[in-house]
Amino acid sequence: MSLEALLLAAAAAIAAGLIGCFAVMRRMALAADALSHVALPGIGIALALHVHPLLGAVAMLLFGALLVWALEDRSRLSTETIIGVVFSAALAVGSMLTSGEDLIDALFGRAGSLSWPETAFGLGVSAAVVVFVVRRRHDLVVTLVSPDIARTAGVDIRRLDLLYLQMFALTVALGLRYLGVLLMGSLVIIPAATAKRLSNGLTQMLLVAAVVALVVTVLGSYLALWLHRETGPVIVTLAAGAFFLSLLRRQA
Repeated sequence: MSLEALLLAAAAAIAAGLIGCFAVMRRMALAADALSHVALPGIGIALALHVHPLLGAVAMLLFGALLVWALEDRSRLSTETIIGVVFSAALAVGSMLTSGEDLIDALFGRAGSLSWPETAFGLGVSAAVVVFVVRRRHDLVVTLVSPDIARTAGVDIRRLDLLYLQMFALTVALGLRYLGVLLMGSLVIIPAATAKRLSNGLTQMLLVAAVVALVVTVLGSYLALWLHRETGPVIVTLAAGAFFLSLLRRQA
């Protein structure tokens, strides 16, 4: 594995672990997997226009997050319900726009050489996600516990929800290259679910989730290389193994 690929995989894993903690607390576990499928039409359009698939995926994910945010306010349905509807439409359209080997790569990811612009973009997005979570973690928690208290404290809940969904979408985009549309949501949710089992507070949960995501990603990447397998399934299998091991710990 090249240095660029290792750096990007590590950065994406840390971002996924952090953003996933709030997805678990917001009961968006299934939404993480569903939202990742929104990238599929963007990848198909990008391939048709002969531009980099990552650009199409990022654009569609950001648009999908914005659409979910707008529909949630208008329809008064839960975030997970809205994402489920958007996901179904995106999966149908994306499957029509993408076929053959391109569809397989989009669904399951494919390791390969990275250019420095790709690496720089990924590291920049990862840093933005980490900074957002660290700086706004208390606002996010207060909003979850009591929206009324959050409003009293001066938190713009609607704006915060939009920012979170956008960061969530960018985090999903980070891992599409290696885990693909089908598996990226797993890296967002499983380390966070594991951390919730092993932690006693928010700060500890964020730290444990980031560490678990980082370890399974780096270890899974090298293990996949050794086994001559695709990286995505190996990484997610290790993450699932860590979660099942966490079940052995009795919670107070």
